[in-house]
Amino acid sequence: MEEAASEAFNRLHIIEPKHFVLVHGAGHGAWCWFKLRCLLEVAGHKATCLDLAGAGVNLSHPSSILTFHDYNKPLFDFLSMLPEGHKVILVGHSAGGLSLTHSLHHFGDKIEVAIFVAATMLPSGFSTEEDVKDGVPDLSEYGDVYSMEFSLGRDKPPTSLAFREEFQRKLLYQLSPIEDSVLASMLLRPAPTQALRSAKFEGKVSEVRRIYIKTTYDKVVKPEKQETMIRKWPPQQVFVMDTDHSPFFSAPQQLFELIIRASASTL
Repeated sequence: MEEAASEAFNRLHIIEPKHFVLVHGAGHGAWCWFKLRCLLEVAGHKATCLDLAGAGVNLSHPSSILTFHDYNKPLFDFLSMLPEGHKVILVGHSAGGLSLTHSLHHFGDKIEVAIFVAATMLPSGFSTEEDVKDGVPDLSEYGDVYSMEFSLGRDKPPTSLAFREEFQRKLLYQLSPIEDSVLASMLLRPAPTQALRSAKFEGKVSEVRRIYIKTTYDKVVKPEKQETMIRKWPPQQVFVMDTDHSPFFSAPQQLFELIIRASASTL
């Protein structure tokens, strides 16, 4: 009887229409959400997938984007245009967590829930060296995994970086279908490193409900980094997925179900 009631409750919330805004991580784009978008729309929800500056089909060159404000402008523009009283559920993957937190500082009244998926979750962004240590992936054990561009000169920090193709499946998609990692290898773009490192947020962050989805076999945002960020800025709820860094490819149905549970929760 209890299971039947629980299933009925879940069905009720699955058909209740909500508006999800899906924010990709570094180097990815709106395209990475294609499986989750399909599941959400088939269930009757609205799903908006955005390309941040220099990502996906956005025409900006990643090395030309030097501030986080410019990088996150597509999301800010979208949230600014929402009609009064319309709230969305923000879902951010990996570095997309910085975009969520940035939005929580400015658009808390337009966000119903913020869901961090294997994401950087720092209340003030990279405001301190400790934040950098907690939130920036450490992949040094794998060797030279990045190709870098130095558009401001070799004596300056890199302006963009990209995963070398031989490391993409090994680190990002090791549990994902091979066809998805092949697709990703064709669509990944360099990430605007200068912009991401400049993500520093001042002031009080809105007290919007936050959910974290941990990925236990993540080789990029490793479980210990996820646990540190959760401990230092505890969300209202934590879910766990036994997936790689990219559950939108490796376990889209489970990710969909957890996002629906998170959005329906009243905790």
